[in-house]
Amino acid sequence: MRALSLAARLLAWTAVSAALLWGAVRWRHGGGAPFPDRAGEPILPASALLKVADLPAPPGNVAAARDGRIFLTFHPEGHPEIKVAEWKDGRAVPFPDAAFQQPRDPGAWFDTPLSLRIDTKDRLWVLDHGSHGFTVPRLLAFDLHIDHLEHEYWFPREIAGRGSMLNDFAISPDGRKIYIADSSIFANSGAIIVYDVETRTARRLLDGDRSVQAMPYLPRVRGRDMQFFGAFAIRPNVDSIALDRHGLWLYYGAVTSDVLWRIRTQDLDDPALSPEQLSARVETFARKTMSDGITVDWEDEVYLTDPEHDAIHRIDRHGEQVTLLRDERLRWPDGIGFGPDGWVYVTCSALHEILLGGEAAVRRGAPYQLWRFRAGVLGVPGQ
Repeated sequence: MRALSLAARLLAWTAVSAALLWGAVRWRHGGGAPFPDRAGEPILPASALLKVADLPAPPGNVAAARDGRIFLTFHPEGHPEIKVAEWKDGRAVPFPDAAFQQPRDPGAWFDTPLSLRIDTKDRLWVLDHGSHGFTVPRLLAFDLHIDHLEHEYWFPREIAGRGSMLNDFAISPDGRKIYIADSSIFANSGAIIVYDVETRTARRLLDGDRSVQAMPYLPRVRGRDMQFFGAFAIRPNVDSIALDRHGLWLYYGAVTSDVLWRIRTQDLDDPALSPEQLSARVETFARKTMSDGITVDWEDEVYLTDPEHDAIHRIDRHGEQVTLLRDERLRWPDGIGFGPDGWVYVTCSALHEILLGGEAAVRRGAPYQLWRFRAGVLGVPGQ
């Protein structure tokens, strides 16, 4: 009887502990109101959306070089064998080679890369969030003239610690500064990281500032609340991040923030400003929808992918938004970027279908698409 009583007490204690843990997670990460509906009727016809590729796994981000080469990541949530690829001759070819896709010692390799961009010096930069900071986040650059690794930086813990998520980034026109969004889903403290390519130093800025934090909206994609176990809502902090053509303004926002913020890069680059002074320089630029990928054209108009409405929007220099495309073929439009000749490339990761679903969910959702369209305005290829 005593053994039975002890077992009953242990079971009751376990149940109470689980309930308390569930409640704590839900209090910190769960719930939320519906996102404001700011999507409109599309101004481009569905025929403007052209398929570039059918892919076996969900793509993450895309970068199209000025010579027409197309590079993409396969989304880490799909647990891909190929992490970074070039779309070449109708198939995804491991970039720079197959050996880079798996751990190796010695030698550099990809762990969990998500974002990639090409600078004006024809270097492909790949940002690897290091399994949400539980390994080591890193930044790698490849010279596209010879497809060779020429720059590698491993972020120290004080810049990107455990629970961080170095999600996306923008490169200054001169290639000297890289501005990185730490979405920090698990640590729940967003920030902007500024990396100096020449000095190989990084600074963590606006840490926890209201402009880099998610707002308490509950994302809903194709009828599904993006909340797991009724407790953990998928609410990344600052994610969408892009520079204007001249590198004067940085635009950014969290996925579930209804504000697109901006700040002058000269302020981000000024180490003399205190955290309070820097925060005071942040401006509200526009109201936005739920957003993921972002890019900017030569007219300094901002493009956002909107997973909630299968849409792509454009915000002009005055902060006014129009819906460019809205199409059910855009299954969680994710990464977006300009290529040559005014083409805009968009990946569709279908994250609402694969998150926590494992390999079976990835197979069910295949193939996944890379699309492109013309918006009537040029942009910087690879950005």
